[in-house]
Amino acid sequence: MSAFVKLDEVDFALIDALHEYPQAGVLETSRRIRVARATVQARLRKLEEAGVIASYEPHLDIAAAGFEVQAFAVLETAQGALEEVAEELRAVPGVLEAFATTGTGDVLCRIAAASHKGLQRTLIDIAKSPFVVRSTSLMVLSVIVPYRSLPLLHTLDPSRSTKAPAYRK
Repeated sequence: MSAFVKLDEVDFALIDALHEYPQAGVLETSRRIRVARATVQARLRKLEEAGVIASYEPHLDIAAAGFEVQAFAVLETAQGALEEVAEELRAVPGVLEAFATTGTGDVLCRIAAASHKGLQRTLIDIAKSPFVVRSTSLMVLSVIVPYRSLPLLHTLDPSRSTKAPAYRK
């Protein structure tokens, strides 16, 4: 992944189109944002190489798939054991995400299960790690703001250096 990339109006239009029509192909996307197909391909490559577009995998609603019980677990870990903890957490299917954090906890995990009993099993699996000293869990009652990135992305000022005719000022 390369360093920070300056996004222009075409990049923003492309990202918005991918978000709104994720199943559209390159040709359809080029029509929607009014630029050449080769421009879309080049911009996609640039955004992928810069890490702005991290994946094309579908965003899954795990609750709709039967994993309605969700929680966050704050883990206090043994000093210097972050890599070992990460490896063990990757082996637990109920761990959806894990983040190294500051504060009283060292790792924040988002976990899910089909039932409270399944959640308890997942928490026990995590606690079995010799590198986890203590854990505290918080139950998710409902999602009030789902994961999103476009509102933050749109706080950036797009550069105006594009050569695409539809975006010239």
